[in-house]
Amino acid sequence: MGRKDPRIDRYIAGAGAFARPILSHLRSLVHSATPGVTETMKWGMPFFEYHGIIGGMGAFKSHCTFFLWRPSKLNDPEGILKRKERAAMGQFGRLTGLKDLPTDRHLREFIRQICRRNEAGELPKPVRRTKKGPVVVPAGLMTALRKNRRALRAFGEFSDAHRREYSEWISEAKREETRAKRIATAVRWISTGKGRNWRYEKKG
Repeated sequence: MGRKDPRIDRYIAGAGAFARPILSHLRSLVHSATPGVTETMKWGMPFFEYHGIIGGMGAFKSHCTFFLWRPSKLNDPEGILKRKERAAMGQFGRLTGLKDLPTDRHLREFIRQICRRNEAGELPKPVRRTKKGPVVVPAGLMTALRKNRRALRAFGEFSDAHRREYSEWISEAKREETRAKRIATAVRWISTGKGRNWRYEKKG
């Protein structure tokens, strides 16, 4: 028997009215395809597992997303996974209603393929993580932060990962104008305690 996580009940209940039917349908579909599935939360979003990760789903302000684990390994003769443009994370684009999803039959087949693959132990080899050096904060960002006491304090309380995300985002800007806009945006977000990817940090 599968195992449901009450945190996902709360996640769905807290999603927008348009999103709840999509999330509930996807959840039921995964369980019907794999009776032994278990649920969990990762990175603030619902995930499904069976001898490894199957995939996950998420709800945002105006769309939902559903993503399958290692989709490039799936048998997809009809090219369903390639039909949607990557306007959102996942393989099915921005989901605003059940009509945006492939048929249940196709989704169940993809899910069962992943479960068979996981059960057979066809898992990716662990990635050797290399230790990252200290965070190098761009001078322009540091100057702007010193002019905003609240933002400077929040930045100091961030984890290295959050500080690195902002620093790299600004350093990657090729034009001075783009860099200035990113710095202004960063200070505004930082002053409210938001990480660089706060839009995707929805809590369950």
